Formats: sequence, C-alpha cells, structure tokens
Amino acid sequence: MSYEIRRYEADQEDAVIALSMRAWGPVFPKMRAAVPAYVYDAFYPEGWEARQTDDVANLLKDETVSTWVAVEGAAVIGFVGVRIHPEDSMGEIYIVAVDPDHQRRGIGRALMDAGFDFMREQGMAMAMVETGGDPGHAPSRASYEAVGFERWPVARYFRKL
Repeated sequence: MSYEIRRYEADQEDAVIALSMRAWGPVFPKMRAAVPAYVYDAFYPEGWEARQTDDVANLLKDETVSTWVAVEGAAVIGFVGVRIHPEDSMGEIYIVAVDPDHQRRGIGRALMDAGFDFMREQGMAMAMVETGGDPGHAPSRASYEAVGFERWPVARYFRKL
C-alpha cells in the first residue's frame, strides 16, 4: 500500500474539493439523463459543479462530520466523511470519493474501513450509506455492496408543481 489514511486537515480543502469534482464528473451526466429535468434543475440550478463545490466545502467545515483522507505522497487521492447518529446507534458514510486515477486499488474500502472503525469506537451498532439509484451511481452501489452493505429499498417520488 503506497498511501495512508489520516484525519483531514483544513489545508487539504482545495485538494478534496478538486478530487470530488473529478470523481463525480462522470456521474452527473448519467444522472441527469435518468431523472426528470425539473428535479435535476431544482437541485443544480447553477450546475452540478457549483452545488458539489459548496456541498463539499460545507461538509468539510461541519463539526458533525468526521473526515479522513487517503494520501499518497503529498497528494490527496480519496476521502470519507462520517456522521454519527447515536439515537439510532448508527454511523453514516456521508460521503466517500476516490480520485478516478486511483480507483480500483482498494482505497475506497480502506477509507470506509476507517469510518467503520470510528463508528465502532463511538459505540455504534450499524453503518448506513445512501446513493443514487440512477446509472451514474452504479459503481457506488457496487462498492457499497462489496463491503457488505445490504440495500434497503426506498422510493423517493417527485412531482412538479
């Protein structure tokens, strides 16, 4: 293993945001094609890049999210954010991404394992993750199933007003 997992530090913010843009770049066009335009446009009125940048920047400052990064040399090559929900005895993989140039090397699994360790340390009994059901999120679903997550069927409906 030529990388290490460590706690996120504020000076890594730009690298994490840039990584998230590369990681989700292939996802959003497939998602856009799979959902009603009014839904996609409501979530991303200024484009997915603007929303993703804001969401990740806010998450990195959120004190309820514990974040780890995978670092190879000086480069951030992946990250995971974890939320604890003590009322449900549950930890949540809130966000996880690996740079496309480093995918399929076990980095996502290692990041989630770090999150699972943290959840156990916090006394949680189960872990949860959410992702899209669209074609763009198929690789995410496969990754989560590969580490043992079981899918809970949820239906989310939208209606234009």
